[in-house]
Amino acid sequence: MATVTTRPMTADEFFAWANHPENQDRLWELERGEVVEMPSPGELHGILCGFLAHLLWSYVLRRGRGGAVSSNDTGLLVEEGPDTVRGPDLMLFDESLPLDQLSRKYTRRIPRLVVEVRSPTDQPTKMTKRAGQYLVRGVPLVWLVDPEVRSVTVCRSDRFPRVLDETDEITGEDVLPDLRFRVAEFFTLPGSPS
Repeated sequence: MATVTTRPMTADEFFAWANHPENQDRLWELERGEVVEMPSPGELHGILCGFLAHLLWSYVLRRGRGGAVSSNDTGLLVEEGPDTVRGPDLMLFDESLPLDQLSRKYTRRIPRLVVEVRSPTDQPTKMTKRAGQYLVRGVPLVWLVDPEVRSVTVCRSDRFPRVLDETDEITGEDVLPDLRFRVAEFFTLPGSPS
């Protein structure tokens, strides 16, 4: 990852900068006011994120009382002064908003669940740091999905992280009490051999 600025940027300055034509086809985050380029995560990461988004949207629609799922590194402002903008792989919000009320920039709303899928360049310490930032921001539940070992680490601010494997069930706990999957479902794409 390359740091490309020398003076701290605000989230609004970063949004404008990242949307200049010369910067649009690359992935960026803002880390305490510094622009950081993120490596492209690859096919496995992208397909897994898309499939998890499908599972979470299915949950939102099934429960029938609103909610929304965002993907594709939608910006989440996790810290201000200096600003940090992260691009979580997935966020699940408990409430629905009309499209015309959604932010055109980064969200300041607090999702109920953030899901990060480990990409080939992610180190466990980086994933843990990101989870910590989400929890400090007020996100009550974070799932760290590791496709290499087929596990999910469940992070909460009020307890130690728990690692679940394919034999376990994962739930939304008291945050999203009706959310429930077998961890194995995350790693079994429709129509693919197990």
